[in-house]
Amino acid sequence: MDLYYIIILFLLGINLGSFYNVVGYRLPKGESIVFPPSHCPKCDHQLSMLELIPIFSYIIQLGKCTKCKTKISLFYPFFELLAGLLFVLAYFIFGFSIELFIALIFISMTLIIFISDYLYYIILDEVLIVASGLLLIGIFFLDGILGVGTALFNGAISFSIMFLIKQLGDFIFKKESMGGGDIKLMFVFGLTFGWEMSLISIFIASFLGLPLSIIMLYLKNNKDRIIPFGPFLCIAALIILFLKIDINSVMEFIITHN
Repeated sequence: MDLYYIIILFLLGINLGSFYNVVGYRLPKGESIVFPPSHCPKCDHQLSMLELIPIFSYIIQLGKCTKCKTKISLFYPFFELLAGLLFVLAYFIFGFSIELFIALIFISMTLIIFISDYLYYIILDEVLIVASGLLLIGIFFLDGILGVGTALFNGAISFSIMFLIKQLGDFIFKKESMGGGDIKLMFVFGLTFGWEMSLISIFIASFLGLPLSIIMLYLKNNKDRIIPFGPFLCIAALIILFLKIDINSVMEFIITHN
């Protein structure tokens, strides 16, 4: 039975990963995620059903468009594979449960945000709203109406703290130090992990972001030296999610090593 769930979740993950890539790429540009159908950005060749199969299509096409032979970015199959693996990993950690539903929604949100924020420096409100709604449904079935109230309180606290951090950063650096999407994202983190762990995610993201930001400045054509913080927040949140880190374990770690 475990193998059955693993296969189903992997297939679900790679297919949704392909869809999330479309969402993260099109919505920030104001384009429909339905029309036009998936096509080659170079020659506008509309992809057939065979060419739409995640990962497999990249392999059989040898990484090239079947019409114009333009190379297809390796990012697409990698992203699809990543989504599938994250879905399977979530099953191993949470089992077939409400927690798994919450984890899959959260993973889906972070995958879309990673693309949109990296490419366009935008964290989509639509994604945050849909994710928040689905997460609250999961929390309701897990902890009841009291759990929903607690989650909303934690989300509001997280949002407020991040807003104050932004105001302080703007004052110190005399320019916008953080995007509004990052602040809204912290609301969702608060819903999911509690306000304490949402703050911990900021420190983890900052730790991850410093060396990677230096690399990105040289790898990416970034004249204004703008580094999106959203992807680092998402990676930090996934670390917290998969390692099941909570404030009690953090406090225990601090006490043990002092």
